[in-house]
Amino acid sequence: MKAILTLLAASLLLAKLQAAWAQEETLRLPKSIEAGSAFLIEHSGGGEGTLYIVGPSQVLKRDVKAEGAVYFPARSLYDAGHYNVIFTQASGTKSGSFDVAPISAPDKLSFFANPSRLPIGVKHGITGAVYVFDAYGNLITAPTPVSFELSSPSGGIQKDRATTSIGRAWTEMDSTSQQGSGKFVAQVGELKSERIIRQVPGDPCTLKMNAQQAGQQVQLQTEPVRDCSGNAIPDGTIVTFTETYAGGQSTVDVPLKRDVAEVKLPLHSGAKFTVASGVVLGNQIGWQK
Repeated sequence: MKAILTLLAASLLLAKLQAAWAQEETLRLPKSIEAGSAFLIEHSGGGEGTLYIVGPSQVLKRDVKAEGAVYFPARSLYDAGHYNVIFTQASGTKSGSFDVAPISAPDKLSFFANPSRLPIGVKHGITGAVYVFDAYGNLITAPTPVSFELSSPSGGIQKDRATTSIGRAWTEMDSTSQQGSGKFVAQVGELKSERIIRQVPGDPCTLKMNAQQAGQQVQLQTEPVRDCSGNAIPDGTIVTFTETYAGGQSTVDVPLKRDVAEVKLPLHSGAKFTVASGVVLGNQIGWQK
């Protein structure tokens, strides 16, 4: 009986020791670290082995000679994401995982503005989107305040504020009522990114022409062509003159030059002259010899 009790006690002691050994053979990992920061991985259980850290775009390998801690200096891991840790030894393999988070301080902005050129007076015609990155190029997913400003050629400023969602913030702006270049700026803290938005006149608002005889021809000339805000239509915009008369029709396309378009057409008795630019029609003039 005594021998049996001794055997049972020895078995219980061995089980406790095995449980203790199993408990001791562990990896101690950080739950999360900031990109580029130094960190430790502690291991227990003794024996040599190889430690691997595998992430989205980085793999680290360390040969471990003794029990203790493996030190990883700053900049060892800099790509944000989820990393798996594998420690292989002759006695078996231990594993775990941790996360690398972006640095909280913004370092770079990617600012997209669209379009770079548009007519004046377009409601919500300009859009801007900004992405916020840390010093290692990781997208900062924590909510970050962003301010937007669009300046007009006349000196007016449109402003908007937003907070990033999963690293992105966006806005809509109206194009101004005056032609010219405007600065579109996105700002996070002291960081700024700037784009130039070219705002050009809209379609011609009204067209009016005059006619006078020049020998056997009629000279047609528009008054200065403007959009509905009074901005001059760019040179090169096509103006179409049409002459309709008994038995025929003549059409001539003329580019604006210094705000006006002019042309000479043959003189026919009873002719009617019209002018148009795009979908905008001008006045009509009838002519009798």
